[in-house]
Amino acid sequence: MRQVIAIVKPYLAEKILEGLRLAPLEAVHVREVKGMGRQKSYLDQYSESEYSEAFLPKVEITAWVEDARCEEVVRKLVEVARTGRMGDGKILVLAAETPETLIASKH
Repeated sequence: MRQVIAIVKPYLAEKILEGLRLAPLEAVHVREVKGMGRQKSYLDQYSESEYSEAFLPKVEITAWVEDARCEEVVRKLVEVARTGRMGDGKILVLAAETPETLIASKH
């Protein structure tokens, strides 16, 4: 099992979730987060809003996917989320252990 984490701009979240609607996912979590990257020079546009000048609003979409389908899900994420502009986001893929795997490995 793999854990796929996509950190994207808020306006892309609905588009991504719609794109992943038919993807082979075990589970999905979505949460609002704040972050900072190379686009930090654009922070001035948020200076009079509720956001700190150190961070920009982002959405984190975390999905759990079977190993064999992970590449397909990542490809779909990139296809839907890539705008070609700075700050599109990041995609991380991590190995995820299930309780059954952990218990089986101890015996």
